[in-house]
Amino acid sequence: MQGGGTGQFAAIPLNLKGSHDHADYIVTGAWSSKAAEEAEKYIKVKKVFQPSKPYVTVPDQDKWVHDEKAAYLYYCANETVQGIEFTPTAPESHNVPLVADVSSNFMARPFDFKDHGVVFGGAQKNLGAAGLTIVIVRKDLIGKQQAITPAVFSYKEMIANNSLYNTPPTGGIYTTNLVLKWIKSKGGLQAIYELNLQKSGLIYGIIDNSNGFYHCAVDKSYRSIMNVCFRIGGAAGNEDLEAEFLKGAAERNMISLKGHRSVGGIRASLYNAITLEETQVLATWMNEFQKAHSA
Repeated sequence: MQGGGTGQFAAIPLNLKGSHDHADYIVTGAWSSKAAEEAEKYIKVKKVFQPSKPYVTVPDQDKWVHDEKAAYLYYCANETVQGIEFTPTAPESHNVPLVADVSSNFMARPFDFKDHGVVFGGAQKNLGAAGLTIVIVRKDLIGKQQAITPAVFSYKEMIANNSLYNTPPTGGIYTTNLVLKWIKSKGGLQAIYELNLQKSGLIYGIIDNSNGFYHCAVDKSYRSIMNVCFRIGGAAGNEDLEAEFLKGAAERNMISLKGHRSVGGIRASLYNAITLEETQVLATWMNEFQKAHSA
């Protein structure tokens, strides 16, 4: 499909509401928050716990409030802005279809489709180029769309037309085919996952052994292997140090390390295309920078 993961924020409630009164949302960061906000246009949204900022963890599931009358239970598998990832398992669904936004960690690790009704994601992080959206839908959920659902967002129409209801992004599909072949050539998904663990572990290891010079606020149980977010100079961060770090990184041909404006700090995105050798360049700079400022 097209419209990106953001388009699915609307497509999900439009296609899955059926006769249900509400949908349950797990809000753990920026993207699940945006999804819940968009869904409110088409279905009553109930958040299974009251989100609190800054987002740094996923509350224990025994504290959640959700029920079997919900149309679905929605979560974002990896929050890129905050660096929070559901690992290693998906949330308990309580017998309603799970809906997962996997835009930023699909094909980065093995994924258990058990209990999921819809799994979707934009291809641009680990699976190809922007413009292509992957949507995997359980057959029993087809045909529940609201009358106002645009045809291009209708799962029923897309399946009936073999994803050719409108002209597909052929370039994006071709690129995804190449990426899938590349993943296979690297040893498959498990090998990619092990490499991603190695890359993220390298950076988190430096953070955890920096005596507080580098600080990652995210609960260790939910640290993302795709997006390592941290501050420099303590938990609150020192913007002067961070600016100096980014300048030095750019001089070493590392760009786009600045954290999202809503959280600040540094964000190292370690998607599949980033090699271990490139990650080691960042690790070396982090060690050098800390040493230079520890005197």
